[in-house]
Amino acid sequence: MNLKAKFGSGENDAAGAFLPDRFLAWFAGHGWAPRPHQIDLLGRSQAGASVLLIAPTGAGKTLAGFLPSLVDLSIREPHKPGTRPRGIHTLYISPLKALATDIRRNLERPVAEMGLPVTLETRTGDTSQVKRQRQKLKPPDILLTTPEQLALLIAAKDARDFFADLKYVVFDELHALVTSKRGHLLALGLARLQTLAPGLKTVGLSATVSEPAELCRWLVPQRPGATLQADLIEVAGGAKPDIAILKSQERIPWQGHTCLYAMPEIYEAIKAHKTTLLFVNTRFQAELLFQELWKINEETLPIALHHGSLDVQQRRRVEAAMSENKLRAVVATSTLDLGIDWGDVDLVVHVGAPKGASRLAQRIGRANHRMDEPSKAILVPSNRFEVMECQAALNANYLGAQDTPPLREGALDVLAQHVLGMAVAEPFEPQALFDEIVSAAPYADLSWETFEEIIDFVATGGYALRVYERYAKIRKTEDGTFRITHPQIGQIYRMNAGTIIEAEALDVRLLRKKTKASMARGGFVLGKIEEDFLETLTIGDTFLFGGEVLRFEGIAETSCFVTRAPGDDPKVPYWGGSKFPLTTFLAAEVRRMLSDPERWGELPPQVGEWLEIQALRSIIPGPNDLLVETFPRGNLFYMVIYPFEGRLAHQTLGMLLTRRLERARAKPLGFVATDYALSIWGRADMGAMIADGRLSLDDLFDEDMLGDDLEAWMGDSWLLKRTFRQCAVISQLTPKKHPGREKTGRQVTVSTDLVYDVLRAHEPGHILLKATWADAATGLLDVARVSDLLARIKHHIVHKALARVSPLAVPVMLEIGRERVEGEARDEGLAAAAQAALIDEALG
Repeated sequence: MNLKAKFGSGENDAAGAFLPDRFLAWFAGHGWAPRPHQIDLLGRSQAGASVLLIAPTGAGKTLAGFLPSLVDLSIREPHKPGTRPRGIHTLYISPLKALATDIRRNLERPVAEMGLPVTLETRTGDTSQVKRQRQKLKPPDILLTTPEQLALLIAAKDARDFFADLKYVVFDELHALVTSKRGHLLALGLARLQTLAPGLKTVGLSATVSEPAELCRWLVPQRPGATLQADLIEVAGGAKPDIAILKSQERIPWQGHTCLYAMPEIYEAIKAHKTTLLFVNTRFQAELLFQELWKINEETLPIALHHGSLDVQQRRRVEAAMSENKLRAVVATSTLDLGIDWGDVDLVVHVGAPKGASRLAQRIGRANHRMDEPSKAILVPSNRFEVMECQAALNANYLGAQDTPPLREGALDVLAQHVLGMAVAEPFEPQALFDEIVSAAPYADLSWETFEEIIDFVATGGYALRVYERYAKIRKTEDGTFRITHPQIGQIYRMNAGTIIEAEALDVRLLRKKTKASMARGGFVLGKIEEDFLETLTIGDTFLFGGEVLRFEGIAETSCFVTRAPGDDPKVPYWGGSKFPLTTFLAAEVRRMLSDPERWGELPPQVGEWLEIQALRSIIPGPNDLLVETFPRGNLFYMVIYPFEGRLAHQTLGMLLTRRLERARAKPLGFVATDYALSIWGRADMGAMIADGRLSLDDLFDEDMLGDDLEAWMGDSWLLKRTFRQCAVISQLTPKKHPGREKTGRQVTVSTDLVYDVLRAHEPGHILLKATWADAATGLLDVARVSDLLARIKHHIVHKALARVSPLAVPVMLEIGRERVEGEARDEGLAAAAQAALIDEALG
């Protein structure tokens, strides 16, 4: 073994880091030298440590993560003929299919230039079945994949051989992998890998982390009574980003999320740069932005669209065109906000507020993608409150603040799916599987009693369901192990593995002619679209998809048939996917900014003037105050509340407050919530009730509303049934796909609603109901955030009785007038005249 150089490695100086000749020659040939953190990681890894590397965009994280694998593979002894075929050496796991493909492409270059005896392949949901089978028979040295594919690989009967030679697992964008149910399934998969390949080392890569210690713990097996952590390498520096908020000459809207007012200025920014990435938060916004840009694209610049509902071939074409510098702009959702390395992107435009400082940092890092060059970004707020949110995110970015969400305790429905997968792979012994599961950080505190409930659930469905044979998926054998009850159970498991629950969607098939014969033959698949939206259409309606106006021709089985129908006024699918909640960090910063008039100078003049008029006509709340305004309008009375805690928390608060207002005889009729405010309206004068003592705000906002009120409301709520449906699908109590057939969304809902009603009546302590309540509290209802809000505002509630609507209330009042129609192209809201009247009333 000819090793050219030994490098010191920080704290692990004794171990050092070794680079073979060909690596040193490759660096030198490009005029480079290995960066200190790359050598540090290599040294620690060669000494047997797992490592978390946190470094700015462009710092060479990917090469650092793969360097231990490439060095080890370069000096590995050749495979001896006649011996067992080698399994994979390194597993790379990415949150995005596009990222896995991009990393493979970038890694192939140094492998080829150094002449390394290394094979690289990807395995994602887009990989053909033929290629997957070939990978099983002849595994590559490095396999780049996703969490869902790992779940399938460890549930295969040949998993022990496939992973027997595994040395490294590299997790890219680790912060984005670990905070959801996907991360829980991945943590369980890592625990199984550490059983199949004892001694394997992990490498975590990330640019945005708020709590590094949590990720260090996640990367290594946990043991009872001890908190074990991977090594941490943090790289400081990197050029500060160049971020600006669009200084539009147009009036910034009071509400809405489309940014239509700024389209000409966005187009001018695209023309002034080589390549622009335009990020939005929802697929609806992506489709609309793409369409509006093409309407004004007089120079026919090559502009493309990229989001998760588009067909894989269309996404791949966009990615290839970007890598070849053939595009001037790409409109994208979160499908492209992680790690994609396109050095020629010189501008990121974020259309709409980013909802999080870390998310903004991640997205603007796609520009220039080099550590020593500043990323350039423009933020385009959709409405006046978003101006403050964008300014808060910009300030946080310059300070380097991070607000990635904290890790959650492992979900029980995910655990049930994993237990079934382990039985599909091979019979398991309960104690051994339990010991393996609690080595995964999210499940380190799992009790044996809860684990036994999970085993019983997978084996019988639970006490109330054990009479139904279809719920018996595993059984205990004479030797004490559990195995699947029928081979078809394994097939159904593989068809339903994973935790991503997409809205029910149908293939969008493009027909050349609208005839029954052509529908029978099918058509070219453009992507998928939500079933709920299609149910609102009648034949002949037009809608926007994939940047084209399409005419709806009908539905057959799992396909929606369309023809091209260019037009100026299509309906637009309202995709709720990728809608992010406002982070606690940004919410607090917006409150501080609002409460400090000296900071209003940071904002555009029209926004500063709006706040000045609010100070004259009503009150500007302090950073920890809750402002409650009451006023009459028309024949109704309104209460507008300004918590600034995000839409989910406000919706839960609104549901609970209306129950209390009913008991207080305030006669509430409804409420509407935004990320910033909440408006409740009713027939009783709530301002007068507060003034004469019939309604106490302290009692109304008392923390006890999260007790009986919450429990009673959740018990009757359709939201809880919706959450139970997701838990039932993920746990595979009610799998959606079966050999030769697939249940429709409606069939799944009917089935899970029946089971939910049975369990609530006969087994309220059922493990899946526990999982449902936990999910609802942390997800759809954001109960923890409501609890923190109620604690924060105690004795800090400020009431202002007004004779008319205040300037600050206008945005949320305009939401009341909006018709919630799926597929509506624009934030229509109140009729233009009514909007003008409301604004004039507020501004006087």
